Amino acid sequence: MIDVTALGELLIDFTMVSVDGEGYPTMAAHPGGAPANFLAALAKYGKKTALLGKVGTDTFGRLLGGTLQSAGIETRGLVAADDVFTTLAFVTLDASGDREFSFSRKPGADTCIRFEELDLSLIDEARAFHIGTLSLTDEPARSTTQQAVAYAKVHGKLVTYDPNLRKPLWKNLDEAKEQMLWGLRQADVVKISDEEVEFLFGLNAQDGAKHILKEFGVKLVFVTCGADGCFFMNARSSGHVPGLRGIQTVDTTGAGDIFGGSAVCRLLETGKAPETLEEAELREIVSFACTAAGLSTTRHGGIQSVPELGDVIRSMR
Repeated sequence: MIDVTALGELLIDFTMVSVDGEGYPTMAAHPGGAPANFLAALAKYGKKTALLGKVGTDTFGRLLGGTLQSAGIETRGLVAADDVFTTLAFVTLDASGDREFSFSRKPGADTCIRFEELDLSLIDEARAFHIGTLSLTDEPARSTTQQAVAYAKVHGKLVTYDPNLRKPLWKNLDEAKEQMLWGLRQADVVKISDEEVEFLFGLNAQDGAKHILKEFGVKLVFVTCGADGCFFMNARSSGHVPGLRGIQTVDTTGAGDIFGGSAVCRLLETGKAPETLEEAELREIVSFACTAAGLSTTRHGGIQSVPELGDVIRSMR
């Protein structure tokens, strides 16, 4: 049995580490991609995971496959293509560690995955199926994602979703909004940022969570607010958990993904349907996820920055 299978991008994040005298950045390469970061957190905390995705038959594609294996993520659903390159993301950081993205992805391997290339047994074996929105920016990945979600829902899987808006990847923002709303209509559990709530609905975190719960049939919503923590809501309760304090943030890449994976990890451990969880249970889930995400920002990268379980538990005390 697999706990969570995810579909989506696996890529290299190039993060700026210094700038030379002429203004050119020196960049470090880190394995990433939102679904991979999400699964890395689940795997780190003892869950069985698998990724459905596509890379090129290039050096970066081979490195990424090895990284997933080292992280304990099943890779038999990872397709390697001869005709496209592995997707690359270039991440520049401001003084506070916040990111700006640009991409080498026209096309990137992740956008070229076809439904017939998916190992559907990885969905069959899973308790939950996870998607983001980057797999909805281009065809054929968009249709593949839509078909995979339909397959997962027919087979009774818990669907988790992180919109993960990256504006430079969309042809226009109306299309981005349309596809993000489609994802909300499919999901049982949603992790979304306060900035994405503002983009979609013009609402704050609390009102956005209420709107998503009421209008989209979502069973549990986490609205992350960066260093300010997370607002949570289901049919039984709602509340806010503050972010981790007293840390030195160097890179926020992957922090939201690590929050999502950590939260879904704790959710699955309850053995309960997300809509039935009481406030105390939700607070524990969110506290764990906020702590894991906060600690991840003290290191560079996504997959590599997932903190050890013991460090998370100690920091929660």
